[in-house]
Amino acid sequence: MSVFALGLNHTTAPVDLRGRFAFTLEQLAPTLLTFQQRVQPASAPASRAPEAAILSTCNRTELYCAAGPQLVRPAIEWLAGVGGVGADALKNHAYVLEGGEAARHAFRVASGLDSMVLGEPQILGQMKQAVREADVAGTLGTTLHQLFQRSFAVAKEVRTSTEIGSHSISMAAAAVRLAAQLFEDLREIKVLFVGAGEMIELAATHFAAKTPRQMVVANRTLERGEKLATRLGAEAMRLADLPARLHEFDAVISCTASTLPIIGLGAVERALKARKHRPMFMVDLAVPRDIEPEVARLSDIYLYTVDDLSALVQTAGEKRQAAVAQAEAIIETGVQSFVHWLDQRATVPLIQALQAQTDAWRETEIARARKLLAKGTDVEAVLDALSRGLTQKMLHGTLAELHGADSVQRQQLAGTVSRLFLRGEWTPELRTAAARAANDDDTSRS
Repeated sequence: MSVFALGLNHTTAPVDLRGRFAFTLEQLAPTLLTFQQRVQPASAPASRAPEAAILSTCNRTELYCAAGPQLVRPAIEWLAGVGGVGADALKNHAYVLEGGEAARHAFRVASGLDSMVLGEPQILGQMKQAVREADVAGTLGTTLHQLFQRSFAVAKEVRTSTEIGSHSISMAAAAVRLAAQLFEDLREIKVLFVGAGEMIELAATHFAAKTPRQMVVANRTLERGEKLATRLGAEAMRLADLPARLHEFDAVISCTASTLPIIGLGAVERALKARKHRPMFMVDLAVPRDIEPEVARLSDIYLYTVDDLSALVQTAGEKRQAAVAQAEAIIETGVQSFVHWLDQRATVPLIQALQAQTDAWRETEIARARKLLAKGTDVEAVLDALSRGLTQKMLHGTLAELHGADSVQRQQLAGTVSRLFLRGEWTPELRTAAARAANDDDTSRS
């Protein structure tokens, strides 16, 4: 079993396409179970179901699997169906990473190196939540558990050992900077926050530092909106009241889990008319979109999406490059360790089969020894027969392979057998002894 990651992010797909593949937290567990059912052959036992986890944020949707490579194509077809696009169309905007490359990607994502905002800390919490949901669904498994726990450990080391986080400009801070370019004094504006999740809380905190004239939180659940509003010294209102009050606000920051836009073109047109076409600053941080994209075509509207903010959150300089290089070195060490662990896992079935075989041999010889003892055979003779029976069973296959191999194969086998059984160098004397033993074994079989 290996691992692969199938996904699309802010560098490979536009926001509207990413919106087709966005999942809420509540959707993750049932979606994972549906994925397992779709790609697993009906005849396969439940214990052989592929391990799976989904990470879905405003910047990315990624499916992580622990399964054989033959499941990559079915996974692509399944995800394409979820988004309502063709498999080939999805492949144009998606990436598939396997083995060590998948691990490297997961470690970079957790460390904030693959984010639109370099070093941003939110993604680590989002990844941990994705893992919890996969665990609840029962789709996590040993291999993915190892992958993600190692991702978290690498991310922690990156954040504590490098300055990667100090070069981060959050989306919320970028939104404030954009607003400051449009309005002369942010203390004179009224700001509406739509939603009450983590991203809105961050944005509201940044705007609150500029002490705007008024801040209002609109949320579908009024109680949750009131809790955030109380912490910020803001007002709360029902989301249903948004169309009637939209014209009151100079800036609108929206990020909800709605699958459909909640601020439409008509509502914004009416708001502009009531404002006598005073400009409105709007930021849509949601994926899928909260604000209809046609709104951006209106005069006096300055609408930005998460993709539009990318230019503002890019930093440069020697310190940034040094931090990235240091982080990449930490990640590479983690990748090599995980790949080694994965390679060891590949031998587990062989080890289990060997243990089962030796247990069977041991039980056979013990049963034979007990029968001899019951007949009154001397104990020393029984022990001698027991030991000989076990060693003959263990060596029989090896000697048979040595005898049946040609000269080149026998030389290679001889070296392997020497390492496994003799723990020493393959001397001419030992080679002669092995050849004699192989002939003896062949004679006994005939």
